[in-house]
Amino acid sequence: MHYIYIVECHDGTLYTGYAKNLEKRIKTHNEKKGAKYTRGRVPVLLKYCEEFDNKTDALKREAQIKKMSRKKKLKLIGSFKI
Repeated sequence: MHYIYIVECHDGTLYTGYAKNLEKRIKTHNEKKGAKYTRGRVPVLLKYCEEFDNKTDALKREAQIKKMSRKKKLKLIGSFKI
């Protein structure tokens, strides 16, 4: 499986990413070994995710979400139940 996700960083900012193993990726972020953006903003909390059968579709969706405004991302997060 392939995943896209949104995490909320400790400073309240949002980060959108891609992962093949979502649990491991969140752990990596929180160990300050993930994306450069999140390293200084730990801990991060998973707020949203989507699952895909292939990497291509996941990366297309990631790009769509990254183009969204913060307001639209928060609306998307609000509709999601973890």
